[in-house]
Amino acid sequence: MTILVTGATGAVGRHLVPTLLERGAAVRALTRKPADAALPEAVDVVGGDLSDASSLGPEVFDGVDRAFVFPAPGVEAFVEAAVAAGVHRLTVLSSLAVAEEFPRDRGSASQVHHGAVEAAVTARTDAWTILRPGTFATNLLAWAWQIRSGAPIRAPYLDSAQAPVHEDDVAEAAAVALLGDDLVGEAIPLTGPAALTRREQVRTIGDALGREIPLVEISAEEFRAETAGYVPEAVTAMLLAYWSDTVATPDVPRPVTPVTGRPGRTLAQWAGDHRIDLGG
Repeated sequence: MTILVTGATGAVGRHLVPTLLERGAAVRALTRKPADAALPEAVDVVGGDLSDASSLGPEVFDGVDRAFVFPAPGVEAFVEAAVAAGVHRLTVLSSLAVAEEFPRDRGSASQVHHGAVEAAVTARTDAWTILRPGTFATNLLAWAWQIRSGAPIRAPYLDSAQAPVHEDDVAEAAAVALLGDDLVGEAIPLTGPAALTRREQVRTIGDALGREIPLVEISAEEFRAETAGYVPEAVTAMLLAYWSDTVATPDVPRPVTPVTGRPGRTLAQWAGDHRIDLGG
């Protein structure tokens, strides 16, 4: 059985590929730049663009039984080509926003984008598993420059509490879904094991680095002004709504344990794993 992994060089894919290899699977990785993939030698790396069906030659799907679908823009072209080529099972990386558990999710940038990806899959096959992570711990790397340079982190809603999920836990959940059949037809929420305020998140990173990280609370308006040049307005609105809501109603943890059979990695573990990225 060959498993096709898209997004293989991303945060989740980089852990998913070796996890599948360790568990005995043959792995093919699809990337736009095969020469730059830097994946294990045992991986069959092929070139192609998820959004361009004409770039997906027969070598992409030959012998593939199931695939991991990374939610890149335009991925519908890949899904259609995969199903037409006889790929039997699809495991989709989506977002908890698609569940629309809160009014803030409805029409948000994440709900709209990932909802379209889910629809592209569920409209074409019944043999799907959807993974819906909440906020990724890797989003905290947006603070990496300030942390490395010693500049203060300027952030709104410091008392809001999220349960950031370690990307490796999402990858392990994806491996379980791809290697077995028990999760077919399920949409699975995934978060970290504990909700931490943004103050606690910064403190946890500081503990991993062995130093205090300066932190300044700013208003939503200041955040909007400071990020206007590089964050799309729809994303800014989504983030502010999320952080605002989770002041009074913190994230409810939905750990990965029922899927992976092991405790979810803590934010402290994530910070330790990313010490170099954070300047440690």
